[in-house]
Amino acid sequence: MSFKPGENVGAYHIIEQLGQGGMATVFKAYHAALDRYVALKVLHQAFNEDSTFISRFQREARVVARLEHPNIVPVYDYAEHEARPYLVMKFIEGDTLKARLNKGRLTSAEIEQVVDSVGSALAYAHRQGVLHRDIKPSNVLISNNNVMYLADFGLARIAQAGEATLSSDSIMGTPQYISPEQALGKKDLDGKTDIYSFGVMLYEMVVGRVPFTADTPFSIIHDHIYTPLPLPHTVNPSVPEPIERVLLKSLAKDRLDRYQTVEEMVEAFRQAWMDSGVPVQGTSIKVRPASIREEIKTKPLEAAPKTVMVQRPASKRVSGWVWVAGGLTLILCFVAGLFALRGRSFRQTQMPTQTATAAFATEVVEFATQEAATEESESAEVAAARELVKQTPADPNAHLQLSLALWDDEQFSASYEALAHAANLARPTNRDFYLNAAEEFKIREAWIPAAGMYLRLAAVDRGDPLTPELQESLREALYKASAEKDMPLFVFFERVDAYDLPFGFVIRGRYALYNGTVEEAKLQLANAEKVKADLYEAFLLKAEIEMKAGSLTAAKTILISLSSDLAAPDWIRLMAEDYLKTIQ
Repeated sequence: MSFKPGENVGAYHIIEQLGQGGMATVFKAYHAALDRYVALKVLHQAFNEDSTFISRFQREARVVARLEHPNIVPVYDYAEHEARPYLVMKFIEGDTLKARLNKGRLTSAEIEQVVDSVGSALAYAHRQGVLHRDIKPSNVLISNNNVMYLADFGLARIAQAGEATLSSDSIMGTPQYISPEQALGKKDLDGKTDIYSFGVMLYEMVVGRVPFTADTPFSIIHDHIYTPLPLPHTVNPSVPEPIERVLLKSLAKDRLDRYQTVEEMVEAFRQAWMDSGVPVQGTSIKVRPASIREEIKTKPLEAAPKTVMVQRPASKRVSGWVWVAGGLTLILCFVAGLFALRGRSFRQTQMPTQTATAAFATEVVEFATQEAATEESESAEVAAARELVKQTPADPNAHLQLSLALWDDEQFSASYEALAHAANLARPTNRDFYLNAAEEFKIREAWIPAAGMYLRLAAVDRGDPLTPELQESLREALYKASAEKDMPLFVFFERVDAYDLPFGFVIRGRYALYNGTVEEAKLQLANAEKVKADLYEAFLLKAEIEMKAGSLTAAKTILISLSSDLAAPDWIRLMAEDYLKTIQ
């Protein structure tokens, strides 16, 4: 029996699939012997490519299972089913911090709770010699009784043990929160990589956004490595200087310049918070009168414990910081994000390729050094385009011409870099630029950059939908790009979901088919069919899945139907005909 709702896996009865993450598929299950629900995290089959992984998995799972802390999701058990290892963890009924941020502004007490709870959990884990390596709001769970948990220590630790067995695009780390050394693929990580990611989370809460945002994972990772941190007060003038100083130290590019321990970082943040008053994103800081500030400076303070105290449900909790803000009006803070995760149960829905990876980091370094190529090895067109960029460095069209020339010269990495720079220079409403870029790359059958530009065009034309012809061009580019491993460097899957959710499932499924497993592809196809059962792209993907699984008769039946359907888009009928030629 496999991991499917209604089936039994050992002592656990599978209830439903909750989501699919970078390292595992997550199921809700019922443990009858103890009469409780649990979360099963089933590691992807890629781990099994190394015959020694199971023994290492067991060894590392024992380490993770020993993490006993009130703010860490506990691991109850670990086992293997049909040659697939899985963890049994506490099932948290509630929301994620990401969902909470997306719903509205946090209160001062909630900020304090994040600092205390996450800081306490991280500090404890580091003392046990365990790194997390993927700190982000979606990995902070808030239960229905208001307890915060840091999730996925298990996957972070176990993924580290199984790196040799995984394709490089599955290494832990999320672009917006990844540390520079992790982005560079360094192996000698220490607790300071978690301090950096935790610092990004604090920056997001205090300033109102993450420090680096861009339309591609490549651009974000590049910024973490090379771009100076945007000063918090320049993004949000309400951020006071003491808080800014803590953020700057936490997010230093060189890890030696950061806080040495999580305890030190948390204590510094607390003190800066007290010195500054309550910082409120998007509003003026409510600073105390000078007399009160002086009293705070001279009044003896109780020594802060080295280990952050564990938080309790807010309704029963007396805050250690409440006196600081006494007499002040507490203002709600933090702007809502784009898409709220509103489910009451914890859902982990990111695809593996949405994580920042060592492969991405390698690409970033290659992109950053690509221009070192000698003029003698480049075409005249590339040289002319480089000269045009030097003359008009702020012109997005000049950078686009360089990108196209580099593509024609088969310098693909450098072409991506130039296109990313061009797109960043272009105004978000520059429809002509995105249309021209998309069409130029489509002509070259450069499907990844074409897909990225078509998606930007769709965002520009949101109020005035794309013509049917442009919509088909977008769908063709995305579908064909989804077979390429480098697609996540330039296209966010979430952007495809926002454009057309069932089509987004198809794209995720096709990427999984060629860069993951058939099982993952089938899961995403099933998701698409649940939302919309008659997508031509879904039928084509089903045929490709059947072909890869060796079911050529079933594939042929679907392909014949598609190739003869005059209502199907031309590119789908042509792909179906081409596939038929290969199996007949």
